[in-house]
Amino acid sequence: MKVYTKTGDCGQTALIGGKRVSKAHPRIEAYGTIDELMAHTGLLMDMLTEAKDKDFLLWILDRLMTVSSVLAAEGDSRKKIPQVTAVDTTRLECCIDEIDRDLEPSDCFLLPGGHVAASQCHVARTVCRRAERRIVDVIEGGGDVPTQVTEFINRLSDYFFVLSRKIAKKCNISTKKWIPFVD
Repeated sequence: MKVYTKTGDCGQTALIGGKRVSKAHPRIEAYGTIDELMAHTGLLMDMLTEAKDKDFLLWILDRLMTVSSVLAAEGDSRKKIPQVTAVDTTRLECCIDEIDRDLEPSDCFLLPGGHVAASQCHVARTVCRRAERRIVDVIEGGGDVPTQVTEFINRLSDYFFVLSRKIAKKCNISTKKWIPFVD
C-alpha cells in the first residue's frame, strides 16, 4: 500500500463513509487538532519515567484515536468504529482525583515552566482546549458529535494540568503562581 493516494491534491479528503469534504472542513480541523494532541501526548510519554504514567498516556492515545475516528465519521458509518464512553471519562476523572489527592490545593492560575515534562503537559493541555473548541465548531455547525466525546476532551485538559503539577512536585520544582501586575 502506498503512503500517498493523490486523492487529496485538490484540497479535498474523505470522511469515514466516503463523503468528500474540504480539508478546511470543521471536522477535518477537529480531528487534525486531535492528531496534533496525540503527537504532543506521545512526546510527553517519552519524557516520563514512571511506568504508571506512561501506561495511562498510552491508554489516552488509544482513546484519542477513537475520538479522531468518531469525528471523521458521520451517520451510519459511525456504527462501525469504536466509541468513547462515559466509562472512559470516569476512568480519567478517577486518575485526576488520585493525582490531585497528593497535591496541595491550588487557588490561583499557575504559569507553565520549571521542567520540560511539566511544560509539555501544558502544551498538551492547551492543544486539548483548542481541540475542544474545534469540536464545538463542528457541533455548532450542525455536526453530530456524541456528548461523550466533548466530556472526555474537556476532562483530558484537566488531567494534563494535574499531571503537570504532579511532575513539578516529583521534581521538586516550585510552580509559579500568576499574580497580576497592577500599574
